[in-house]
Amino acid sequence: MLIAQKPSRVEDPSFIFPAKQTIGVADGVCCAKTDVDSGDYAGEQMMLTEATLSLFMLKYVNHNGIINHINSYGQETKRNLHEMVCGSVYLAKDNKLGEDAHFICPERQTIGVADGVGGWANKGIDAGEYARKLMNNAFIAVHNPNNINEQKGKRKAADMIGAVDPRKVLQEAYAKTKEKGSSTACILSLNKESGVLHAVNVGDSGFLLFRNHKVVYQSPTQQRRFNCPYQLGNSISSDRPDCAWEEWIQTVPGDILVLGTDGLLDNMFPSEIEKVLVQGGGGGDFDLDCGALASSIANLALYNSFDKYNPSPFSENARKAGFEHNGGKIDDITVIVAQVCGFIVD
Repeated sequence: MLIAQKPSRVEDPSFIFPAKQTIGVADGVCCAKTDVDSGDYAGEQMMLTEATLSLFMLKYVNHNGIINHINSYGQETKRNLHEMVCGSVYLAKDNKLGEDAHFICPERQTIGVADGVGGWANKGIDAGEYARKLMNNAFIAVHNPNNINEQKGKRKAADMIGAVDPRKVLQEAYAKTKEKGSSTACILSLNKESGVLHAVNVGDSGFLLFRNHKVVYQSPTQQRRFNCPYQLGNSISSDRPDCAWEEWIQTVPGDILVLGTDGLLDNMFPSEIEKVLVQGGGGGDFDLDCGALASSIANLALYNSFDKYNPSPFSENARKAGFEHNGGKIDDITVIVAQVCGFIVD
């Protein structure tokens, strides 16, 4: 138990924290004309700072395992590592190839989805071809050593050293995709060492993070107006990878990620996915069948998409935008379920 004692009443309190090699001092501003003890505020700040450092160490060790893998004798110690175990399902709305695409790369701990923009079909262009080529190029880019984080250069980069950089992957995949069309895209990569998830997203595909059966994070949607998402493509009006939303999220063993295209996100509320995870044992059970969970989630999304009376995220968002739409939205549905597992190596 962490116990922080209030320092004695002095105007210049301090703290020394050897475990984090951190020290600090504060100087209370004297207010002689008042009854306020000038050292109280400074003392509280030093006490809280020391307590925060202690709590930070506890959280970091609990979430990330051993901080320093080399002990004082120069010997390598055991390490707690993280790994995503994945399963996926794709339900095309027309029983053909559809417009969605996705990939799973277990050895590089990276997954991605894309959704071709259907409007291209009106111009006689296969709306799914761009998405399929984009994901194929992304899978190839994941194996490119140049797309691995090696240097500290931006926010939280230290937590991603040695892991795939999904932004670089998306940039390379985009540069090599020359087909006509456009597509949304969302790519996630997990750092085995730190358990930090690095995510990039363009458009209205996205993911949710569940912990103990409850959603704790949902990626934001990128759209210019209702049902008009950002989209990568080669036309003048298309977006580029540099517009991608990007985030780093700390995961812990037992977390479940549900990544999907808008065919999932437009037809299922997070609370509905929570119920599926509870029924499937999601949250703490490390023997989950992620493929079976993905199938259950995708099939419920499919059912909801044909239900003209059941409220859906799509109908709710349509109302907010001033449109009338009842029930779900018929669309291609891609679902990837990934559980973060922990294991120890010597």
